[in-house]
Amino acid sequence: MTSTVDTTQHAEATPEQTQPYVELGLADDEYARIREILGRRPTDAELAMYSVMWSEHCSYKSSKKHLRYFGETATPEMKEKMLAGIGENAGVVDIGEGWAVTFKVESHNHPSYVEPYQGAATGVGGIVRDIMAMGARPLAVADALRFGPADAPDTRRVLPGVVAGVGGYGNCLGLPNIGGELVFDQSYSGNPLVNALCVGAMRVEDLHLAFASGKGNKIILFGARTGLDGIGGVSVLASDTFSGDESSGGRKKLPSVQVGDPFTEKVLIECCLELFAQKLVVGIQDLGGAGLSCATSELAAAGDGGMHIYLDRVPLRATGMTPAEVLSSESQERMCAVVSPENVEAFMKVCEKWDVIATDIGEVTDGEHLVITWNDEIVVDVPAHTVAHQGPVYDRPIQRPSTQDALQADTSAKLPRPSTSDELRADILKLISSPNQASKEWVTSQYDRYVRGNTVSAQPSDSGVIRIDESTGRGVAVSTDCNSKFVYLDPYEGAKLALAEAYRNVATSGAKPVAVSDCLNFGAPTDPGVMWQFEQAVHGLADGCVELGIPVTGGNVSFFNQTGDVAILPTPVVGVLGVIDDVTRRIPTGIGAEAGETLLLLGETHDELDGSAWARELHGHLGGRPPRVDLAREKLLADILIAGSRDGMISAAHDISDGGLIQTLVETVLIGQCGARVFLDSEQDPFVQLFSESAGRVLVAVPRTEELRFTEMLTARGLPWRKTGVVDPESGSLELQGITEFTLDELREPWERTLPALFD
Repeated sequence: MTSTVDTTQHAEATPEQTQPYVELGLADDEYARIREILGRRPTDAELAMYSVMWSEHCSYKSSKKHLRYFGETATPEMKEKMLAGIGENAGVVDIGEGWAVTFKVESHNHPSYVEPYQGAATGVGGIVRDIMAMGARPLAVADALRFGPADAPDTRRVLPGVVAGVGGYGNCLGLPNIGGELVFDQSYSGNPLVNALCVGAMRVEDLHLAFASGKGNKIILFGARTGLDGIGGVSVLASDTFSGDESSGGRKKLPSVQVGDPFTEKVLIECCLELFAQKLVVGIQDLGGAGLSCATSELAAAGDGGMHIYLDRVPLRATGMTPAEVLSSESQERMCAVVSPENVEAFMKVCEKWDVIATDIGEVTDGEHLVITWNDEIVVDVPAHTVAHQGPVYDRPIQRPSTQDALQADTSAKLPRPSTSDELRADILKLISSPNQASKEWVTSQYDRYVRGNTVSAQPSDSGVIRIDESTGRGVAVSTDCNSKFVYLDPYEGAKLALAEAYRNVATSGAKPVAVSDCLNFGAPTDPGVMWQFEQAVHGLADGCVELGIPVTGGNVSFFNQTGDVAILPTPVVGVLGVIDDVTRRIPTGIGAEAGETLLLLGETHDELDGSAWARELHGHLGGRPPRVDLAREKLLADILIAGSRDGMISAAHDISDGGLIQTLVETVLIGQCGARVFLDSEQDPFVQLFSESAGRVLVAVPRTEELRFTEMLTARGLPWRKTGVVDPESGSLELQGITEFTLDELREPWERTLPALFD
């Protein structure tokens, strides 16, 4: 940057001035394209704006071509459910009775490696502001976390900070954390995944969208002051890989990590809700990735005019900031609103009431140009749509990895399977004490799961359930899922399996799945093998949504998740939102204390151990093909679970996935603190029955009075089932008849001790 302000007039006069576009992440042809658009070289401020807005994180330049498939495949019936979809701050669906629900999941991976606490905390803050920008009150958050091996030194550095950041920010906001995941794998060493989800609710008529419309309408920046923290922020960090050298690839980027203040955001939430209630906002945009560059250009591009911004009016908390730094800063807790002139005074009074700084920084103009001045000198004069919507679109090379056939041929069949009771017993105890299968209470106990009193279910339940209407009991359920091992083995089928599991987890609570949000975490898009994984996963997810009849309402793509040339396992995290008419009828996860209740296994079990927790956790093996997924069967299973919830036929239910039936049984009895006797099928290998990860299965507990009615419904509707046990509270044990028996204490001790032993 030059020591004096670089104006458009100066740029015209100095066409050959060298500019650091490569250091800002722009390619030669991208820089040439900017010069072609402007008819001159860009100013420093324009260069900064284009560089962050055309980054991978903001422009989706490598994924846009593939993401169109979601819209191309969505049916009219799927689209009808959406009030706002892909391209908005967050997806919104109408859930009936005048209520709309908005939700989204987004990544904050790279910042969370560089500075775990603030990286994770500001990830929560950012996703909450996306929900606020739609006009909704944020109701709850969830987090999907992935780290390197649990016993690795760097995991012990990163994980506690991330968990503290998620809990610290969310707890201070007064938002319950109701769900998520915690996964350990070598591939995430040096590149953890921190995906944050938020769900909010509003009346349908309160929906707000991000656009600047109406000549003369004012642009008001409100919230925190703008500082030097987060310059370039996630827009830069998430658009490149780490080098593999921690000092150069990670912590040297520390100044790019934003610093959050949850108490400021809490006040900002209440301020926004009052502004919405008083109908004082025409359009609104949160300031997240790319800061003011994004907020101003996207508002202008989505509106019916241009925009003039007086950048020197922006309240600062650092001295000597340049226009480029003000535009690129990703300082947190800021919003940008479009307000009609007659409402400005009332807008300012609401902000004053909440002690929120609010500043008129510009107005909507004629034309299509975004003009930004600094002390009366023009530092930006660009067609707004070229910044926000006309970034480069790449058709990256795609090639199925040459190693894929060998990977799929390397099945788990070669692994030694337990055959005796003692061997089965030993493998069960090893499995439930492994970091991925052990209790996550060490993490979730640091989150406030019940603040505000509307949480109905939270971790360790299959899905989080939150009440949104206290008068009717109407509520929503959310779940995030992705078995990246399955995606690695077969990206198309693996993405379908991730969708199926999240869908099933929501239905297991008794809620009807209605919408999807995704966070697609992959390696570098410059790798043809990574792009093959990405394309296959997108198609699998989109095709799966068509089969299930639920739309993808939005989400996030996170590329460059690798260290050096080692990419993470492909991890398309899928979030599913469900609706339940009466939360008092939600199905709990743990079995109760009513003796004699019947345990039924819904679905079919096949010999499907490839990519399973047993193969990976006990033998370090990953190869073969993932389980088959039948989405028509998943839909039928969900319909039956919803009917069972509505009609009071199911007293408990737990999805069968990672770890198989034995993992589900252990969690069911320990969560419910109640014993059970289990009868395995004498015609099938006990090992397969206990450890297989076949899809489309749920374990349910049914009261004796409802057993006949429920099983007749299962048979009539063609869903396979078998009686697999009874609840036995007096025994205080889990008995696998004919094989072995565990007291609840024998199971609880290894299941609960693992994470505290590693991280306390």
